[in-house]
Amino acid sequence: MSAHHARGTHSSLDVGAALLLTLLSMPSALHAQTDYFNTDTGRPVRTEDAYPIERRAIELQIAPLRVERSRAGTTRWGIEPEIAIGLFPRTQIEVGLPLVHVDGARAVRTTSVAALYNFNAETNWPALAIAADVLMPAKPLGPREAIPSLKAIATRTFPWARMHVNAQVTFADDPSRNVGEAGVNTAMMEFSRWTTGLAIDKWLPLRSMLFTAEVVASQPLVATEKLRWDVAGGTRVQLSPRVAFDAGGGYRVAGEEPGWFLTTGAAFAIGMPWRNRGAR
Repeated sequence: MSAHHARGTHSSLDVGAALLLTLLSMPSALHAQTDYFNTDTGRPVRTEDAYPIERRAIELQIAPLRVERSRAGTTRWGIEPEIAIGLFPRTQIEVGLPLVHVDGARAVRTTSVAALYNFNAETNWPALAIAADVLMPAKPLGPREAIPSLKAIATRTFPWARMHVNAQVTFADDPSRNVGEAGVNTAMMEFSRWTTGLAIDKWLPLRSMLFTAEVVASQPLVATEKLRWDVAGGTRVQLSPRVAFDAGGGYRVAGEEPGWFLTTGAAFAIGMPWRNRGAR
């Protein structure tokens, strides 16, 4: 290979690499640097805000973990890797692979498909959104039939903080009336027929950090179980232009199996280089 040809080859590789890095970093970093501000279900608390990810952006939830320990000594843990895509304006689609394990029972693995649509940005009215989720059958390690749910979301920003209200209803039968495999039934009893949550968060933009706290009431699918009341808090921090880390914890103060729980996880933002700037 001639020196002139070698220099040309290296030059082409350098230009190609620089172009690839530019395409991947330019628009995506703009969104990702503020990803800590966009709260999702369980990241770090269950109550989420009314805003989807940016249009044509991709966000990976990297091994989010939740561990629960009841006063009676029962341990439950679960992970739910997830991918969210901003396919349309003010709309995101999510696909998750939840895995739940309870002491003395078989692990439950399912697939969830969800969509969130934001109706408006905040003006004199709060931002409003609706979310739909379907937990898919995954025999023998999942529910026997699809379990759909609907959620209404409102977010209001004040000079001192943001407030969020979530209200969700799940359409499923009482698992205690549909006896099947013990592991599946035990895990299904954790789901709620309806859930309402109120959260407040405070952001520190100079540190790319968010603190949040919530109170959640939920009625289990099992009709004979008591109403649950959970309190929780957490933080979400931007570690790099693309990576946001979250951690949280809380306590079930009323209902079946009171006890503590901890969550942790990270979100990795991948921007499509051809997406529209600033689209939501």
